Amino acid sequence: DTASAARMLDLLSDVLRHVLRTDQGHETSLDDELRFLEQYLAIEQVRFSDRLTVRIDVDDRLRGAVVPAFVLQRLVENALRHGIARRADGGIVEISARREGEMLVLAVVDDGPGPNADPTLPAGNGLGLSNTRERLTTLYGDRASLELAPRAGGGSVGTSATIRLPYRDLPPAAPPIAAVTPSP
Repeated sequence: DTASAARMLDLLSDVLRHVLRTDQGHETSLDDELRFLEQYLAIEQVRFSDRLTVRIDVDDRLRGAVVPAFVLQRLVENALRHGIARRADGGIVEISARREGEMLVLAVVDDGPGPNADPTLPAGNGLGLSNTRERLTTLYGDRASLELAPRAGGGSVGTSATIRLPYRDLPPAAPPIAAVTPSP
């Protein structure tokens, strides 16, 4: 299917451009993180076709919150690889953000087989999650955490990955400097 292949190449190009940007730091706004995640999920939608349903629940007032760059993508990638891809009929990935007092809580929940379904996999301590925990510790010390657990109310089905970090808004951008026109 030439049209699907061309679409996939366009989507991959967009994601790679974003990843390779040299002007981005270790943190970004939740809004930017969600926009990148939407690009990544567009690729996965092509891959999974009608087997993947994604739900995003984020209050617009939280979109200016500061988050580590690419933190949600890693959690969604895990949900797809270890959850949805293991289901013949596909499944649901839910992404949410909420504020609890002085903390921002990010969650990625899937309805896959659950964190204990494959005893050959490290229980929440794979390389991706270990790297994410290390990044959180580097950026926020003991004020941040990543927890992997069975999905609430899901019985033995599904996994919930929850990040808690200090809430803060991205500082407003500096106004542009007005051009000075020399007088004649």
